[in-house]
Amino acid sequence: MDTKPLPRFAAVGAGRMGRGIATAFAYAGHGISLIDLRARSDQDWHTLRSEAQAEIEASLSGLAQLGVMDAQQVQSIAARVSVVRAADAPAALQCADLVFEGVPETLAAKREAFEQINACCRGDAILTSTTSSILVTQLAALVRRPERFLNMHWLNPAYVIPVVELSCHPGTDPEVLARTKLLMEAIGKLPVVCAATPGYIVPRLQALVMNEAARMIEEGAATAEEIDKATRYGMGLRFAAIGVVEFIDFGGCDILHHASREMSASISPQRYSAPAIVDRMVEEGRLGLKSGSGFYDYQGRDIGAYRRDVLSRTLGMLRHAGLWRAPASETRE
Repeated sequence: MDTKPLPRFAAVGAGRMGRGIATAFAYAGHGISLIDLRARSDQDWHTLRSEAQAEIEASLSGLAQLGVMDAQQVQSIAARVSVVRAADAPAALQCADLVFEGVPETLAAKREAFEQINACCRGDAILTSTTSSILVTQLAALVRRPERFLNMHWLNPAYVIPVVELSCHPGTDPEVLARTKLLMEAIGKLPVVCAATPGYIVPRLQALVMNEAARMIEEGAATAEEIDKATRYGMGLRFAAIGVVEFIDFGGCDILHHASREMSASISPQRYSAPAIVDRMVEEGRLGLKSGSGFYDYQGRDIGAYRRDVLSRTLGMLRHAGLWRAPASETRE
């Protein structure tokens, strides 16, 4: 029997993100310190702690109400989160193997937080920032051991959405990245890795979609209700079954090339011109599935089996949405 102690975790910043991270780890069976670094009066501290505990319990109760866990487990799971005030932060940080910094989105706040984290954490601790707007290359300079640092962007609600986006700087130790991925996978998360780039992956893609939706309402192209119906059961349903890049290959890079050309001319060249990589792939005949290569390589792959797999994934999403209908048993006039 493995008697090795469970890894210790700490979320620095007791706001919404820190509470969500703490809930995710507690749900997975781990103790975690939710650390407030701000010196507060006793009254303000008790208020903050009560609010944090109440939000964590409310999140777990919401899951219980939806039948994914037993309501009797709420209190015991919530108890795995220790809300720690500033005076006790050094001790909590000292025993942490993996730290999530989640203080407000300013360099000044990050610098102040990492000064305390650097002073208290062990040299072998992995440090991460949950920032959504500051590049990992900017923050690495604030960390005592930058080779053990990376950004980790969680998607709200943090205790529900599986994807966490990991962004490394050139000096991040590959073994640290590998260890971080394993720790996140162990609590049921799905880590994806991107370069030090603004917007990570998901925010960068979804910002374009959301802005275009708002623009269509502004132009009178469609109502909010119709756009939401189209995205939930058209675009969203498909992209829940097949990845965006996989979708390009599945339909054909030439389809994207031609559609981009038309919408670039009729709507906006700034928003719809295809990137050079799409034009180049079309010129080279790398159209995706139908040509044997695109963004992915399909040589030697059982294409029929792959197409059935994609159809199976899509049907699964249709059934989940309650939109799949059995074939009509009789011919209708």
